Amino acid sequence: MVTGEPEVVWTPDPASAQASAIAKFARFVRERRGVPVDDLDYTSLHEWSVRDLDAFWADAAEFFGVRFHAPPAETLGSAEMPGTRWFPGSTLNYAEHALMAAGSGRSDNDLAVVFRREDGLERIVGRDELRDLVGRVRTGLQRLGVARGDRVVAMMPNCVETLAAFLAVASLGAIWSSCSPDFGTRAVRDRFAQLEPSVFLAVDGYRYGGKTFDVRDRVQSLREQMQTVTATVLVPYLSEGAELGGAVRWSELTAEPDSLAFEAVPFDHPLWVLYSSGTTGLPKGIVHGHGGIVVEHVKTLALHHDLGPGERFFWFTTTGWMMWNLLISGLLVDATVVLYDGNPGHPDLGALWQLAEKHRVTYFGVSAPYIHACLKAGLRPADHFDLAAIRALGSTGAPLSVEGFRWVSEAIGKHVQICSVSGGTDLCTAFLEAAPTVPVWLGELSCAALGASVAAYDARGTEVVDEVGELVLTKPMPSMPVSFWKDPDGSRLRSAYFTDFPGVWRHGDWVRRTPRRSFVIYGRSDSTLNRGGVRMGTADFYAVVEGFEQVVDSLVVDTTDLGAADEGELLCFVVLAPGAALAEVQPRLRQALRTELSPRHVPDRFVVVDGIPRTLNGKKCEVPVKRILAGADPESAVSRDALLNPESLDVFVEMARTRPSAG
Repeated sequence: MVTGEPEVVWTPDPASAQASAIAKFARFVRERRGVPVDDLDYTSLHEWSVRDLDAFWADAAEFFGVRFHAPPAETLGSAEMPGTRWFPGSTLNYAEHALMAAGSGRSDNDLAVVFRREDGLERIVGRDELRDLVGRVRTGLQRLGVARGDRVVAMMPNCVETLAAFLAVASLGAIWSSCSPDFGTRAVRDRFAQLEPSVFLAVDGYRYGGKTFDVRDRVQSLREQMQTVTATVLVPYLSEGAELGGAVRWSELTAEPDSLAFEAVPFDHPLWVLYSSGTTGLPKGIVHGHGGIVVEHVKTLALHHDLGPGERFFWFTTTGWMMWNLLISGLLVDATVVLYDGNPGHPDLGALWQLAEKHRVTYFGVSAPYIHACLKAGLRPADHFDLAAIRALGSTGAPLSVEGFRWVSEAIGKHVQICSVSGGTDLCTAFLEAAPTVPVWLGELSCAALGASVAAYDARGTEVVDEVGELVLTKPMPSMPVSFWKDPDGSRLRSAYFTDFPGVWRHGDWVRRTPRRSFVIYGRSDSTLNRGGVRMGTADFYAVVEGFEQVVDSLVVDTTDLGAADEGELLCFVVLAPGAALAEVQPRLRQALRTELSPRHVPDRFVVVDGIPRTLNGKKCEVPVKRILAGADPESAVSRDALLNPESLDVFVEMARTRPSAG
């Protein structure tokens, strides 16, 4: 039990709150349905939104003018999880919502995109230019044979070409998937190859930290390994003259102008595939639908972030993180999206703040680790940059510490709303949010999102308040996955979210709901790793590490303490083959993880052990070992009777006993 109410670090300005989209929506609902919700009373609005899902999402779709080609027969055909049916019978297209329709923020001269690369290269794109480029890419993809349902994959950075390519793919009813070009060959192949794509888009290289990296050899290797690819498109990003034998040049793909058209697809037709790795097998391909993303993203961005015409929306992200998907959806609500590609700390941590100053960013989003890095460096951006345009600062990817909240208030400005939010790749949104009508309490996420029935459960499946429990969603949301890729009977999807509490979505985070209806996130409750704000599955590690003949078995554990502001060590425990020496194989393991996966995947330490604890059915005991290293009673962490090799726990128990205290 946590007692005492924390300090309020931001309070809504009454006039601004009254003019916000969420207050206008409350008035719309009250007048339309007679629901007793006050403009500025978030609690009553949220309670109604989860009590009557059907009415809430129907009203949200109407309020935001969702453009259905065929109207839905009803809003909620079935509320059962999994298997929810949203807006059955309707057809629409995501790209149409991003690009078309008249109104404020949509005229030809209105600014659509601001792009900046770390070396200073910039590009300003109006709505007319973006529509023209998307039309050209669409026509080029059609020449390559791309049609509804085909998969197009991209190893591309966060730039204008990537955005245009995605919108063109969506306009055709084809299916998109992207990875950042710093992903290693194995990481890209394991994601893309399972989709059996027909077209592969890639850059010649990228810039990061003042260095250039040519990736054409990796592109060539990948196109050879993805045998369904019939065309590879090379986008010159480092050099206009870049070539790759047999590849279609970007200039060739976009040579022919054409007017835009939009394939009307069913509400749950696949839009894109994101990835969340588990403990075994290939990364899970999470499929989201056109309709679920449209209604969820317009709700989140307009009502919670208060984005609209004239707003400049920035979030530091790569194309391999779901925040890229949320960022580009700023186009759905008529905002200008600000794209940045490169190292956020190059040449120093002032780079993003300089970007915010120059381009008058109004909503500035980053990861919590970035804020903590600025804090540790003693940076006070408001002393050096004009950040008056920033009205809200978004933080996600990891819990933002109390010290992080204080730093934003003191070093950026007390007028800035601190929007610490949490959600995930699985739903491609945040379901713990901020709102223009809700205060910000020190160290807390202000509220559950509208339409999100969030709770904390104890081990028995009982809801708890002011106690740490499993984060669950007790009712469906439209952006929940349509499916997992190649999971025809839905068994993998059910296993991922619905086995612990049948009919209830278990997300895999520790959370505490306060009496104020705010929330505190404490970190992952499962084996998924979170490094630098990026979630990574352990299966990727094992595929690389255990590919070495010197390694018989392995276990990777993130030792970050519950609720800690700083990351703990990433440890990789290895069982070596007879005669193998760690000193000999360790440098090769580090290099392989760095090149085949990413620099984030390189552990802080490799530790040799005699055995890896496994359950009777052979599953590695990642979560029990993590809990033991965190100081939990070994008997409460795992039953030795349930292990194939209970003696293997001893080394971890001893390590926990001698591990220095986090304090």
